[in-house]
Amino acid sequence: MSTTRKTALFAILLILIGGALAAQEYKGKGRLIGFVFDEAGVPLEGVKVKLVSLRAQAGFEVLSDKEGKWVAAWLRGGGWNIDFEKIGYMPKKISADVQEYGRNPEISVNLAKVVGIVITDEVKALLVKGNQLFEAKDYAGAEAAYNEILAKSPDAYIVYRNIGNCYFAREDYAKAEEYYLKVLDKDPKNFDAMLLIGNTYANRGQADKALEWYGKIEFDKIEDPIVLYNIGTSFYNSSKFEDALRYYKRAVEIQKEFTDAIYYTGLANLALGSNPEAIVAFDRYLTIDPDSERAGQVRGFLDYLKKK
Repeated sequence: MSTTRKTALFAILLILIGGALAAQEYKGKGRLIGFVFDEAGVPLEGVKVKLVSLRAQAGFEVLSDKEGKWVAAWLRGGGWNIDFEKIGYMPKKISADVQEYGRNPEISVNLAKVVGIVITDEVKALLVKGNQLFEAKDYAGAEAAYNEILAKSPDAYIVYRNIGNCYFAREDYAKAEEYYLKVLDKDPKNFDAMLLIGNTYANRGQADKALEWYGKIEFDKIEDPIVLYNIGTSFYNSSKFEDALRYYKRAVEIQKEFTDAIYYTGLANLALGSNPEAIVAFDRYLTIDPDSERAGQVRGFLDYLKKK
């Protein structure tokens, strides 16, 4: 599977928590405190906060209390992905760099309410069921659960995205696009749907169409480093190195130890003839990943650049 396909799929799938061995690898002495609110600033209780260490590729979950507060302790230093999920609200993903021996700044996020879904116990149960089936890769079962929601609540158009994800996971990209477009029919400024449509074209090998859709998304609205990396890679593969660099640099600003984005920052600068900037990126890469096979390649680039 290509890098583009992997990153596109990763952008929409839930991260699976690792086993007992991995669970030990994410532990350290860091601590994060955060608050979750709705769009009006009202605290949200019961928000699932999923934290995953980028180094360990494992983590754990906590819940927000009645004040919207959550606390995560015993974190190793470095980059973490943090997902916020609550039935009836749009999920949100951010990244944070954890300091083990210093005070980390508080994290505050606001979740937007999903318009059109009446959250009855029945609808909630169907959402949970659909999501669980999706995680278990039973995409047909998940689709059936999501369609039940639409049958009971036709205004719940956002569920079309979930159905599209089922087709995306089965690599039926044309059908996935059809469902993502149903979201845009109801909400023409839904950037998430635009991104997902772009991903369908990226995975179909239609880079120009993918970039056309990615170009519809306001740059400042993208806060997910994986998404930024994915878009940057689409530009890179089309030899649009200046555009690619913009997205890679933003991804690294958000997730400072994102080695793939740092590596391609160096390559994009190299392609543009910006050798000093390429050296900075490659040197930075080696401070994070000094021992991998790619690190040997990076050293080769640096030897060449520093001799020029």
